[in-house]
Amino acid sequence: MAAERGQWGSRIGFVLAAAGSAVGLGSVWKFPYMAGANGGSAFLIMYLAAVLGIGMSMMLAELAVGRAARKDAVGAYSMLGGQKWSVFGYLSLTAAFIILSFYCVVGGWTVGYLLKAVRGTLLAPADAEGFKLQFSAFIGDPAYSLVFSAVFMLMTVGIILGGVQGGIERVSKVLMPLLLLLMILMIARSLTLPGAVEGVKFLLVPDLGKITPRVLTDAMGFACFSLSLGFGGMLTYGSYMGKGENIVKAAFWVVGLQIVYTLTAGFMVMPAVFAFGMEPSAGPGLSYITLPAVFKAMQGGAFFAAVFFSLLLIAALTSSVSILEPIVAHLIDRHGVSRKKASCGTAAACFLAGIPAAWSFGPWEEVRVFGLNPFELMDYVTSNIMLPINVLAGCLLMGWFRKRTLRRELYPGRHGNDGKDCPLPGWVSLVEAGCRFIAPAAVAATLLAGIL
Repeated sequence: MAAERGQWGSRIGFVLAAAGSAVGLGSVWKFPYMAGANGGSAFLIMYLAAVLGIGMSMMLAELAVGRAARKDAVGAYSMLGGQKWSVFGYLSLTAAFIILSFYCVVGGWTVGYLLKAVRGTLLAPADAEGFKLQFSAFIGDPAYSLVFSAVFMLMTVGIILGGVQGGIERVSKVLMPLLLLLMILMIARSLTLPGAVEGVKFLLVPDLGKITPRVLTDAMGFACFSLSLGFGGMLTYGSYMGKGENIVKAAFWVVGLQIVYTLTAGFMVMPAVFAFGMEPSAGPGLSYITLPAVFKAMQGGAFFAAVFFSLLLIAALTSSVSILEPIVAHLIDRHGVSRKKASCGTAAACFLAGIPAAWSFGPWEEVRVFGLNPFELMDYVTSNIMLPINVLAGCLLMGWFRKRTLRRELYPGRHGNDGKDCPLPGWVSLVEAGCRFIAPAAVAATLLAGIL
């Protein structure tokens, strides 16, 4: 069984795969509307502070757990913390299962909209209200929702079946540069539109008066979501890293690329939205309602619509493979299941579990739990409760109970296991402080806010 465990073929392979996991729909789809709803520059400032000040420690903790144990999430927590800690491994896998169940629904929307863009029917509505009705009709059709979700899931499984080097790494090396190229193309068009400068100002001109407690908690929550922390993705990717790899440099590259792609997405969307007088706080429908209306009013809009939904699909795929892989790794490591059976079986189960999410805007539109439809409930429970709990567990494990292991993973140049054989650099102490105090406090506040 252990022979089926993969390992990255190169550092760039890991960095691009991990960055692809972090970028995903979070950066390209979620960031623009989150920034639009939270004051633009105010949200951007808090997001950057959360990622650079706290997110780095959280990512290093999760990568360290994975590489130190070289096992799946459940096995890693059991090995490093004891059997009681395995509950957080199972919670990570549960979160990954739920996230993939509704994530494939959004991925399916993207597949369907890309098909409509290529066929030339996407920009048919006459006005903004028409685009809203088009989107509502599309996601409300139970057959379309399931068919396109299934197509997206099959694309994800196709990558996973190739394994770590032959599937995830190989595809990431192609898709991540292609994603950036398409985004730069979109930015070049967006910034040349009359009035686009207002969108740039919205993101860059500081307006500290708009920083509210809600902006703080939303930025912290988005930092966890955008860095792919809490569902075992980074932990599993870390378990495929060789012992000779510099885990700190790799993490810096991942975080840095995630910030670049996120900012690129903001400058791709906001200038165009402001140029045509659209509402930046349009919410999740920004990509599927507002932007198609922008493309219709834009010269060459049909071409740029196809480009946009192509890059959105690429972002979705680079992330979805990292959500499925932790569950597949667990089934391989702990239960001896082949990669093919683990991948196909998990994908089928996630697809079935995602039916309520797919039908949340159609047949099951009136179904409500705590005022949320199934799609919203799955998103809320994972993003606001499960992910923060798992991130908190990883930080506490490595910051308090296995701090020597953390030091060994961060700074393997020293000798011995007690951390006293040679002086440790100051940055190691900073990471330790982040894992022990700063990150747990910030995540706990986010978790409390999410529950309340």
